[in-house]
Amino acid sequence: MSIVELNKDSFQEAIKPEGTLIVDFWAPWCGPCRGFAPVFEKAAAENPDVTFAKVNTDVEQELAGALGIRSIPTLMVFREQVLLFSQPGALSAGQLNELLAKVKELDMEKVHQDIADAQAKQDAEGGQA
Repeated sequence: MSIVELNKDSFQEAIKPEGTLIVDFWAPWCGPCRGFAPVFEKAAAENPDVTFAKVNTDVEQELAGALGIRSIPTLMVFREQVLLFSQPGALSAGQLNELLAKVKELDMEKVHQDIADAQAKQDAEGGQA
């Protein structure tokens, strides 16, 4: 599978109700970003069931700022529209594969229920203030 380039207009659309999206925030001048690129590309080739995307933070400064990207590379992982992972720093191939395995194993029905429960609790507490 190829790697998709995202921008501020296509980012939200890429976070789909079904499937997994892994986003690499990078810049051409960033040495660690260039070092991580082959690891990211190999993982994309080995995981055709996952959408891999890149955001060039030099070009997409508004998007990077809105998402709180303060250092690069930063990796974000979404599954079923839920942000499951966000961390700066390049991962090794082993770390990236382990992360992908954990994301795929998650019981998303439980994750969505936990989010709904937390929101309901927050709404209830907010109503009492």
